Amino acid sequence: MSAVKESSDELNPPITVPANEIPTRKQRTAGDYFALAIATCGVGYFPVAPGTLGSLVGVLLFLAIRRLTRVLLVPYAFRHQVNFFTLQAIESAVMLLVILVVTLGGIWAASRSESLFRKKDPGAVVIDEVSGQMIALLSTSFFIGGVWTVVSAFILFRAFDIWKPYPIRRLEGLESGLGIMFDDVAAGLYAAIANTILIAVIGIFFLR
Repeated sequence: MSAVKESSDELNPPITVPANEIPTRKQRTAGDYFALAIATCGVGYFPVAPGTLGSLVGVLLFLAIRRLTRVLLVPYAFRHQVNFFTLQAIESAVMLLVILVVTLGGIWAASRSESLFRKKDPGAVVIDEVSGQMIALLSTSFFIGGVWTVVSAFILFRAFDIWKPYPIRRLEGLESGLGIMFDDVAAGLYAAIANTILIAVIGIFFLR
């Protein structure tokens, strides 16, 4: 008997894999439901474009954390005369820590969800898109381009996540949650690099 390897990336076809590669879970526990909640992020069960919706969750989470961090840090910076570069370093550290937590939590939740869905890389699991999109958004700059840098990071991440240039597709072969998460982490890194270059080029040649 075989199981199906799905994907929340719309252009990637399902792949049949041996069913015995996926461990079974006979009765769902509270931990299982918690893992599913993390893995699906509330949008994974949508019948259309769950991966894109997962990326949008990543955008909203990134912007919410950035906003909250600035609201909390700016009054502190004024009171203690913290310079701009220190403020930026603290904000970046907070965001990187959140991305690390999302990624590690995603590995656990995605691994557990595979055995619950009895599928490799279930389409309903979108926590990988959340993590990858947040990584891509590290390249955004509100000082140079404003909102369009967020839009370009979103588009570039979706493009790399679907296209999967080397070595992203190879990373899908990693075991369980590692394979689910790391290909999107790599796509996020590609998108961050591409978006940084795009922002720099536009800043140099068009916004002087």
